[in-house]
Amino acid sequence: MILALTLAVVLGTMAGALLSARRQERARTLAEWAVGGRRFGVLVFWFLNAGEIYTTFAVLGISGFAWAHGAPAYLAFTSVSLSAAIGYWLMPCIWNAGRRYGLVTQADFFAAHYRATWLGVVVGIAGIAALIIYVQIQIVALSLIVRLTLGPEVSTAAAVTVAAVIMLAFVYFAGLRSAAFAAGVKDVLMLLIVVALCATVASKVGAASMLDVYNMAQDQFPGIGRLPGLQPGAGLSTVWLMTAALNVALGNWILPHLFQLCFSAGSEATIRRNAIWQPIYSLSYFFIILLGFAALLAGTQPEGGDTNAVLLQFVADRYPAWAVGIFAGTACLLALVPGSVLLLTAGSIFSRNILLPMRPDLSDRASLLASRLSMIIFAAIAVWLTLGGSKSLVEIGLSAYAAIGMLAPGVYFAFTWKRAHAAGVFAGIVAGYLALLLPQAQQLWTMLLPGWDHGLVAMAINAAVAALACAAWPRRAAASPQPA
Repeated sequence: MILALTLAVVLGTMAGALLSARRQERARTLAEWAVGGRRFGVLVFWFLNAGEIYTTFAVLGISGFAWAHGAPAYLAFTSVSLSAAIGYWLMPCIWNAGRRYGLVTQADFFAAHYRATWLGVVVGIAGIAALIIYVQIQIVALSLIVRLTLGPEVSTAAAVTVAAVIMLAFVYFAGLRSAAFAAGVKDVLMLLIVVALCATVASKVGAASMLDVYNMAQDQFPGIGRLPGLQPGAGLSTVWLMTAALNVALGNWILPHLFQLCFSAGSEATIRRNAIWQPIYSLSYFFIILLGFAALLAGTQPEGGDTNAVLLQFVADRYPAWAVGIFAGTACLLALVPGSVLLLTAGSIFSRNILLPMRPDLSDRASLLASRLSMIIFAAIAVWLTLGGSKSLVEIGLSAYAAIGMLAPGVYFAFTWKRAHAAGVFAGIVAGYLALLLPQAQQLWTMLLPGWDHGLVAMAINAAVAALACAAWPRRAAASPQPA
């Protein structure tokens, strides 16, 4: 029954998504395929943009993080609200640049604004690397669901491979339009399921009400509701929460798929309306964290102590098979939809910003084909990373934000400082990656700034080096639009 219902949810959604895309004009160019014709309205844009809240990182990752650490899971509340506030200003700026210059990818923006094709290549490579890390999150979660539905006898390698194949098959045919339809379905389904789980979870753990679950968790696990949480030695202090939330908020719209998503909106009003309501939508994390605490009270023990599988194991242990099947199918969509958008974005960047500068005579049809074929390689790399690591989804997500944060100063300078130029931005990127990746640098930040998120430290060094380089060696100002 679990397998049948999971397949019904996933295949039904995929069929609806493909049918929805076929009813519209078929994408014949990379731009049409990657940004949906630049005409998404409020509802569709909402499900693709604000709907990013309902991903495996949020539902499986945050609930598992709450189970393992407690209060540090509150990072979800703070980072989403801060990113929406920043997005209210930044997203319309990105949209205006894309509309005026016909941009498709984030690397297009860097190349056009700073008048340096080579910088677009550098940014494209950095963006693809961050996207592959983020795809890893979705493949990890999807493979857990595959094993839940098919049985533990399925090897991890086989489950991961199946997850990647499903993701590729979904996005290959219809591009962003199919993802937009599926995003709406998975958001509605997950909202209903989270509400249903929370309405019944108290009875599953012997509590009188949802709020009583929090009281029981505090009584049985003192310190769970305040920082540093259940594992003080993990270093998840108040300082960590503030710096990690700020790093996520500053880097959120710099993630290439969200940057590119801004180009797909039909108007500035569409973008700003989404930014206004998104913090309210993030209140759903209250229920997701509640489920993590309930799993802890229930004594849930996922195989191998895998925090990513906590919520899946809790539902499988405490609910009937039909409920498990519906939850597993919806959780598949949580991984499938964002993972598809991530691969689509990576493919667009590769063909347009890495391959095209080397082959200027490349046709639209050949560019689209190259984009689709490159996604197979990126998915394979994500599979390799998944098989070689065992981090929690939250830890993988923070790694992706730290990596993409190295492009953030270049974006913010583009809209705030006319003296910024390509060489200075590149110098900052190099300095930032050295500060982020060198083991000696990591040890230094731990000693000098205990508890700080290292991604934010590296971003600050990146910005400082870029600013000094641009001030010391001024170049002619770029000509892309400035914010109102």
